[in-house]
Amino acid sequence: MSPSRTIWEEGRLPSGSVVALAAAALAVTVALDSLVTGRLSVLFDVCFTLVCIAAALAIRPGQFFWIGVLPPLLLLATMLVVGVVHPVSVGDASDGRVQAVFSGLAHHSGALFAGYANALIVLAVRQRTNRMRAEARERRASPYAVESPARSRSLTLR
Repeated sequence: MSPSRTIWEEGRLPSGSVVALAAAALAVTVALDSLVTGRLSVLFDVCFTLVCIAAALAIRPGQFFWIGVLPPLLLLATMLVVGVVHPVSVGDASDGRVQAVFSGLAHHSGALFAGYANALIVLAVRQRTNRMRAEARERRASPYAVESPARSRSLTLR
């Protein structure tokens, strides 16, 4: 009987699906936050961080690179779209579209840091868990497993 998988081993979505789902989740967040508050608020920051964490948990182990570059690109794409469609949501009323994009990036840099840091931590834990699980499988599968020298010495000294 194999041990049950942990949350760190559950992610099996391909990178394209994860990126599309993350973009869709942020689009819904932007729409709701803009409707409720008229601009991107702390709600967007919290949702951005949660989307980054969810993406890091959902991706396949072999495609971790995508999550390593996703948060900054996702925030940039979001600010570009919002800056063009509704610049007042991310900048001042007197700001042009380009200035609104840069204002949005500056105002939400804390969310970028939090989302990026948490995503990288999740990826590191997933990588370590997957490596430990693979080593345990190899030890169980090998009928000729060699004991470590320290363990065999302690057994012979008795």
